[in-house]
Amino acid sequence: MAEYERVKKGKLVLKGEKKSSHKKRKHKKQDRDHEDTPVKDEDALKHGGWWKVKQIEDMTGSIAIEFGSQMYVKALDNGLFTLGAPHSEGDGPSPEEVLTAFKVNDTKVALKSGYGKYLRVDKDGAVTGRSDAVGPMEQWEPVFQDGKMALLGCNSCFMSVAPDDDSVVAMSRKVGPDEVVQVRSHAVREVQPGSELPQEEQGSLAQVEVNYVRKFQKFQDKKLKICKSDRSELEKAREQGNLHEALLDRRSKMKADRYCK
Repeated sequence: MAEYERVKKGKLVLKGEKKSSHKKRKHKKQDRDHEDTPVKDEDALKHGGWWKVKQIEDMTGSIAIEFGSQMYVKALDNGLFTLGAPHSEGDGPSPEEVLTAFKVNDTKVALKSGYGKYLRVDKDGAVTGRSDAVGPMEQWEPVFQDGKMALLGCNSCFMSVAPDDDSVVAMSRKVGPDEVVQVRSHAVREVQPGSELPQEEQGSLAQVEVNYVRKFQKFQDKKLKICKSDRSELEKAREQGNLHEALLDRRSKMKADRYCK
């Protein structure tokens, strides 16, 4: 019996079979987890979740036009526009600095202020928001080049801020440092085809929340219990990479998850 105990125990190797020289990869799961970690948009976090538009397809819904660093075009109640005060890091634009963008065609968009009027360029080059409908004068062309952006008005001049009174104008036919803008959007970025994200996390945050409630709901009576509170916390959680925890917290408030206590 003692002789059997001295025999080295191991995998049974048949005659003629070569021993495998491959070593097990101990950190395969860790590497995979690292690859699946979402990349944070630090720039968007500094602007309160408002991310930088890089193509005309993204210019839809709520947007803000940024000149310089965290200073946005602000609508006044007289139909004129000025440059708002600088915001602190982490803050988004104020309500009067939020515009609504609509695509007119493949190259141009229309912009509406919070007062419900469309932006245009007057004869003197001033940018105003007093139009009730969209015509040729109310169309803007976003121009993208070398990672920079400018907004071309109907008078073939680019939007900028007047240095003397901070009013918004369109008077230069060439793009210089004063004509470079950042258009920022607060819309939920849709997942592109071929994404590595699970099926449940593809689409808008509203759809993502419904997907996970449907997947983990406690009662199988087809009555989904969706948290009615603001989803801004989910947007921040998605940027920071802890969306699952935030969704679970919202489901626990509704007692709609079989994993909730």
